[in-house]
Amino acid sequence: MAMGRGDESRFAHARLTEQPKLEGLSLFSFLFVSMTFVWSFLGTYLFPHTIGVSMLKKHLLSHVLALGLLASSSLSQAVQIGPNPTLASMKADGPFAVSTQTISGSGQAFGSATVYSPNTAGKYALIAVCPGYVSAESAIQPLARRLATHGFVVVSIATKSTINWPSSRATQLLGALKAAAALTTGPVVGKIDTARQGVAGWSMGGGGSLEASGNTPALKVALPWAPWHTSTTAMAKSKVPTAITVGTADTVASPSGHSQKFYNAIPSTTKKLYGTIQGGDHFIYSGKVNEPASYTNIAWAKLYADGDSRYSPFLPANLADWASFTAN
Repeated sequence: MAMGRGDESRFAHARLTEQPKLEGLSLFSFLFVSMTFVWSFLGTYLFPHTIGVSMLKKHLLSHVLALGLLASSSLSQAVQIGPNPTLASMKADGPFAVSTQTISGSGQAFGSATVYSPNTAGKYALIAVCPGYVSAESAIQPLARRLATHGFVVVSIATKSTINWPSSRATQLLGALKAAAALTTGPVVGKIDTARQGVAGWSMGGGGSLEASGNTPALKVALPWAPWHTSTTAMAKSKVPTAITVGTADTVASPSGHSQKFYNAIPSTTKKLYGTIQGGDHFIYSGKVNEPASYTNIAWAKLYADGDSRYSPFLPANLADWASFTAN
């Protein structure tokens, strides 16, 4: 069954391009010092007594963060899939119509799964997504499908049991990646780049994605949403670029009790992002597409799974969308 929006033949395309390697540290240092000088000058001499300077500083900081992500990513062989992005386009279904197929849970490490793949021929990164405790696969399907419409093969899973804990969900996520990559029938055949894989999940599924990525350095990206876990052991050795988002009003997996600890545990040498969404509770990810989490997922996966620097300005796209935002 095909789903999606837009004229696929007009807009959807996949192409490989060469991008120059960036000298990350020197470029970022120059940009940071330059922006800091401008910031200081404007605050001291032009706007010393107005609130306008705080707004200006926030705007400048947004650009410094985006430039830092771009400069430090050292992209060489980048895959550009789809047209140039805008914030508006990233907040909607992407340019790729997608088809679905199912994977039976029989003989698998997970319960069952749905695979979303772009109809357009090409090679796409593969991302597995896991729901939370006592939650069905349907809870994470809107976010999974949205990600697929922007040029990814996405497999959303139902867990063996809805009460499986994060460690089991980590195993099931990795099993789903293996099963999807091994498919020999259906619309996904020939569309998966097995060298570019990632994991995502909500709640205990998010905790599972953190454990899976911490134990699997070959993964390219991790996208935990309001993650819940009792341990930071796997995170402490993670080498996988990880974007953690959570609502400030989450009382199930509170930011201070979970997401902040996980972000802090991930080594500073690993690319990581931590964003809190003002007023969001634990269920802002369940059964719906939530912004700014969704467009941030897309941008992060594009930058680190595809190596596509066109998406670095959207990390963050707008600091005003976040209660707090940190990225290294």
